Amino acid sequence: MIKSEFLDILACPTCEGGLTAPGEAPFLVCSHCGLKYPIRDGIPVLLREEAEPTT
Repeated sequence: MIKSEFLDILACPTCEGGLTAPGEAPFLVCSHCGLKYPIRDGIPVLLREEAEPTT
């Protein structure tokens, strides 16, 4: 789980929107463009190539 203090400083690398962590999901979601970025071994992978659209 990502701490809220950490989420406050993270931004989507695609649109610079804020990121949220929905519950215990293994990804972060951009609140602006809707892309989701995986979290692997507790580390967010904020690479555009790794992003997936939310369904």
